Amino acid sequence: MGEVNPKWGIATKAIHGFGPSDERTGAVSVPIFQSSTFAFKNAQHGADLFQGEAEGYIYSRLSNPTVDAFQKEIACLEGGEAGKGFASGMAATFNAIMTECRSGDSYISSQTVYGGTHALNEHVIPRFGVTAHEVDATNLDKVEDAIKKAKNCKLLMFETPANPNLAVLDIAALVKLGHQYGLTVMVDNTFATPILQRPMEYGADIVMHSATKYISGHGDVVAGCIVTSQEFIDRMMEDVFIDTGGCMAPFSAWLLLRGLKTIPVRMRAHCENATRVAKFLAFHPKIETVSYPGLASHPQHDIAKKQMSGFGGMVTFTIKGGFEEGKKLMDAVQLATVAVSLGDCDTLICHPASTTHSTYSPEQRDDAGVLDNLIRISVGIEDIADILDDLNQALRVL
Repeated sequence: MGEVNPKWGIATKAIHGFGPSDERTGAVSVPIFQSSTFAFKNAQHGADLFQGEAEGYIYSRLSNPTVDAFQKEIACLEGGEAGKGFASGMAATFNAIMTECRSGDSYISSQTVYGGTHALNEHVIPRFGVTAHEVDATNLDKVEDAIKKAKNCKLLMFETPANPNLAVLDIAALVKLGHQYGLTVMVDNTFATPILQRPMEYGADIVMHSATKYISGHGDVVAGCIVTSQEFIDRMMEDVFIDTGGCMAPFSAWLLLRGLKTIPVRMRAHCENATRVAKFLAFHPKIETVSYPGLASHPQHDIAKKQMSGFGGMVTFTIKGGFEEGKKLMDAVQLATVAVSLGDCDTLICHPASTTHSTYSPEQRDDAGVLDNLIRISVGIEDIADILDDLNQALRVL
């Protein structure tokens, strides 16, 4: 394996990080070790591996060489000690929460999060005797008040920029507040990626990704990961991970390693195109509001400038006439694809209230800023003229 030069920039690390070749063969692309199990040299070797007295591989639910290569690479990019791959972003979030919390404990979550995370907070985690408190994390006083009131609070987790309304949370301030009360702080960095934002530079303890999105970049894999301390990974392996089976597949890891090679150039293109889309929509008479962290009109624009090197590929907007007009818009697009998920090379458009965030009640959606007339665009890397032409012709039907 290669060694990381500390002077390298983030784009160079993405290409030449910890996975440039296979030591045995010299393969430039890390091979796919598509094997469920690995042979022992002898009976004693097997026993030593199970006792942790020898290094090697046993079974791919526990560890796998291709997955290990991805884990090292994502940890390198985020600036963390160790990484861990999972079958999905939801598996990553679940494992992190359950490593830190036991029955009788609680944690604080930002209010505006991915709909699956909200459902986990509200419907799944309580079955284990753990309580999630969702709070408007743009307001530090509300977060502190929630921490003070929570019983046996162990974790503060939040997502920035937030899905879907693109609220930007102050990572440094929230980390300082969480650590003041002895909490572990986890940041969902899916929308920004380590190319644009690295929460560990602001003191975060855990960074989580739905690697399905920008890390893959091609809409061809479902996976998740966290980056944290080796101590936390060891604890998670022993307490939760091994016995719940949410492991990353070797082929998924290989696809993600391929995605990381191009993520710097893809994120530049996503940011450039999203900025153009946001400015186009901001001046369109049929649009009520536009949310994009790169616009001066965004309420947390100054925070975004402080902690992000680019403003991402996601744009959300509210449309005049409500959701019925929004449906007409989505039915009229020709280049963009009406679909959930995000981070693909293709431009994707969806209505969060009826799809990704339908796990929220109507009242919860209002509180979280997921309005009925809110449309979310994952701006792709097609020619910007073609993206704008598509949106323009679709808006003309309204």
